Amino acid sequence: MRYGYWMPVFGGWLRNVENESMEASWSYTRRLAQRSEQIGFDLSLIAELNLNDIKGIDAPSLDAWSTAAALAAVTETLELMVAVRPTFHAPALFAKQAASIDRISNGRLALNVVSSWWQQEAAMYGVHFDQHDDRYGRTSEWLDVVNGIWSEPRFSHAGKHYTVTDTVMEPKPVRTPRPPIYAGGESEAAKNLIAQKCDAYVMHGDSPEHVAAKITDMRERRERLGLPPMEYGVAGYAVVRDSEAEVKAELARITDVNASAKGFANYQQWLSGTQLERQMSIEEYSVSNRGLRSGLTGTPQQVADRVGEFERAGVDLLLLQFSPQLEEMERFGETVIRSQPLDPAR
Repeated sequence: MRYGYWMPVFGGWLRNVENESMEASWSYTRRLAQRSEQIGFDLSLIAELNLNDIKGIDAPSLDAWSTAAALAAVTETLELMVAVRPTFHAPALFAKQAASIDRISNGRLALNVVSSWWQQEAAMYGVHFDQHDDRYGRTSEWLDVVNGIWSEPRFSHAGKHYTVTDTVMEPKPVRTPRPPIYAGGESEAAKNLIAQKCDAYVMHGDSPEHVAAKITDMRERRERLGLPPMEYGVAGYAVVRDSEAEVKAELARITDVNASAKGFANYQQWLSGTQLERQMSIEEYSVSNRGLRSGLTGTPQQVADRVGEFERAGVDLLLLQFSPQLEEMERFGETVIRSQPLDPAR
């Protein structure tokens, strides 16, 4: 199992807790990334939104790509999975910028391709907003352009959304044939696109049983296309404590839903712009990315056992959230990661 975590570019993950003691700042982000390498984490996912959808649109949030470039220069082993939304990035210019960051990191860049969902943000930043399936059509063509520019000496493309002519881009990314491309989604349009053009499928938090079924579905889609196996990741919010009483107390604190919280309107807008397979509960509003569904809460042994269930389900990567991030990551690293048998490949 590889261990990843969401970089807290929004200052936290809890919609009902105003101050989580992890400010959206460069100093905190740098400290967290450097320490995470030391305690056993393999990857960090850096989300991309220009507005803060968790703490409210007037709260601070970090830019994903400038933050990733800076982190590439001050880390050594951490894979940087950076979210990218095609509607916000011209593909040829993006290919150049991302290749430069990949070079700075010596081949540690990965993409998390996200088809935009937040119409209000697009309007505020002057970006065209496509409807659901149209967004995936744009993403598909965008990936073709980026991949072509990364892989060919000269590349031309004329399509519905993008036209580039005889594009030259050097240097290419370090990793060949390209930096790995992760993506998630639950609609048919999303799953078909991911199976065709991505390297890894990442899922919202869910039980090992439901995750196993999703992995089986994606494996079958890949096999029908004659493509090699994908990797699979799942999100989870982790709470590790010494006793059941302590776990219950922490869960009660973070799921105390306050419908007047600043992020509530953004959550409602996100729900209306997605096509999720299962109904969200109001309690899950409290923690982003359905993290509590993964069940990574309990004593160190209970959490380690749950990790084992995900491994058996076919999961390769856990994308974890903690609050407060640094202190809880330290606890998780000490009690869960370091307690596992050493993998010779790590």
